Amino acid sequence: MIRLLFTIIAGVLLGGVVHLVSVLALPRIASQDAYSRLTPITKLNAVTALPLAEPGNTLMPFMDPAFATAICRYDLSGGPIKLAVPVTQSYTSVSFYTRSDVAYYAINDRSAGKKVIELDLMTEDQHADLPEDEDVTAADRLIIDSPASTGLIVLKALAAEPGLMPQAQAALAAASCKVQSDAPTTPAKQGPAAKR
Repeated sequence: MIRLLFTIIAGVLLGGVVHLVSVLALPRIASQDAYSRLTPITKLNAVTALPLAEPGNTLMPFMDPAFATAICRYDLSGGPIKLAVPVTQSYTSVSFYTRSDVAYYAINDRSAGKKVIELDLMTEDQHADLPEDEDVTAADRLIIDSPASTGLIVLKALAAEPGLMPQAQAALAAASCKVQSDAPTTPAKQGPAAKR
């Protein structure tokens, strides 16, 4: 009897471990993650509006039909990205994900406290290379450090009533997500030969 009980407990524990490992490994080995599904229909470093969520027709899981949604698929290898999203009268949010679907930052219109959510997205190395400017404070410039050079930015605008959906879509259409053309550069270091 004890041997049978021990076998049942061992089987349950082994089944639990196999289940846990498969659930944790699935996002890393899945071939149809959000980034892969959105690549054919989105432009790199640009905002692309997604079609409204309808039953049986959603590109991403848990899409709410009360929200207008847009995506910026980014690549920071060309430089930091400047993101600007006009806020709507109901609710606007911006969420950041790595290519492997790990969420690392989110902001909404209430925490931004402005009419436009503006921020700079860059890698830690690009952030370290920025020159220190005494005139620019952390309150003036929101800088987000991305843990990876590629990923997704999900923009959402709430249409509190169905008649407000065109306004929400227009706000996201006015958003911009582009590589900074005026990216600040660090001054070149002078070597001993240049100090003559």
